[in-house]
Amino acid sequence: MIRLATLALAGLCAAGAAAETPPPVLFRNAQVVTMDEAGVLPAADVLVQDRRIARIAPGGSLDAPGGAVVVDAAGHTLIPGLAEMHAHVPGPQMQQYAEDVLLLYAAHGITTIRGMLGHPWHLELRAALAEGRVLGPRLFTSGPSLNGNSVPDVATAQRTVREQKAAGYDFLKLHPGLSREVFDAIAATAREADIPFEGHVSDDVGLMVVLGARQRAIDHLDGYMQVLVDPQCLDGRLAPGFFGVGLTPCLQPGRMPAAVAATREAGTWMAPTQVLLERWVMPPSEAELRASAAARYLPATVIEQWLRSRSAFLGLQGLTPDLARSFIEARRQLIGELHRAGVPFLLASDAPQVFNLPGESALTELAIYAGSGMTGAEALATGTVNAARYFGATEVFGRIREGLEADLVLLAANPLEDIEAVRRIEGVMLRGRWLDRAELDGRLDALAARVAARE
Repeated sequence: MIRLATLALAGLCAAGAAAETPPPVLFRNAQVVTMDEAGVLPAADVLVQDRRIARIAPGGSLDAPGGAVVVDAAGHTLIPGLAEMHAHVPGPQMQQYAEDVLLLYAAHGITTIRGMLGHPWHLELRAALAEGRVLGPRLFTSGPSLNGNSVPDVATAQRTVREQKAAGYDFLKLHPGLSREVFDAIAATAREADIPFEGHVSDDVGLMVVLGARQRAIDHLDGYMQVLVDPQCLDGRLAPGFFGVGLTPCLQPGRMPAAVAATREAGTWMAPTQVLLERWVMPPSEAELRASAAARYLPATVIEQWLRSRSAFLGLQGLTPDLARSFIEARRQLIGELHRAGVPFLLASDAPQVFNLPGESALTELAIYAGSGMTGAEALATGTVNAARYFGATEVFGRIREGLEADLVLLAANPLEDIEAVRRIEGVMLRGRWLDRAELDGRLDALAARVAARE
């Protein structure tokens, strides 16, 4: 590992959580959304010890161990920590920014992330997060992406797949630009090496080939617009870019059932990042962006880059408000149809990305799912038990059950009744470490002060 990575990790460890086991915490008289067969417990005590959920019992029945922190949770709702399943983590050359991004995820109740643009340093960071030496979510990470530039031929693709498996990455991230021959080589080699591949759908490959290859997940609903349109309608229209927005006038809803059935048959998961696409095609105003939490917590260089992107989006020939609204409605309809057919979904928003603040965008994405045909419980599952199922880790996280790692969020209201309650965070627990509202606010204020000082 390069020295820069080691030094950056050392800095993160010094600034983050200590490695020692946190003290016990007793949540008393909480309404508990377990996300398993126990359902909702109207009033329960939840004891956390040694980073795990040690006991769940009727409210008021557990005694607090010596040295325990007791949280009066009466009138509050305890849910499993949420997973952002399309996340990005800065690299070692941006140590402070990486630390800030991890804090923003955690402060919004995100206790697990799927890192979608990996770096060798992220393997060290993954271990440090798991051991509590760095404060932040549990990390599953891809390696550097496989795309038309990084794997231009079959031999390079095969070698890269084997190298990333040997290095210990959790999965392969596919980006656009892959030829059909190279994609086939990636899929075959990944199966041999026993490492999942997931991400984008390259234009030269297409959705049906990707589904036939049993790609584990498709992000952004990539490739779907291309199979939902009348090919004879594709003359003189806006270029297909931005995940097919320009194809919207050629959409044929009658093609949707076949695409949905093929997806269900493939067993491929959906990571929609719908909030990203909605903010791309109907971006916030400059004034809104400069007044947002993103401008308070992210470097000015990031906000300026977002504003340049906003100008580029608005300058696209043919991208009208009506076209943008039709595109958004078509994608939301597709989300609903896929969900009703039993296709599994993951909470995925893509952050930090243009207009998406880490953590905040995932909470907005949840509301979109609830507005696209999912119940509150189904939407919440995309960021809890579904994420655990996806990684084969249902005995580790994703539910509130004795023996699981203690990733929890205490809310002021029940998100099963109103999904917007996920924004009313009273505290977050990261593998047994409790951060109450005052501590979260203090850390966020310190982050805002650092950002302001750099401007």
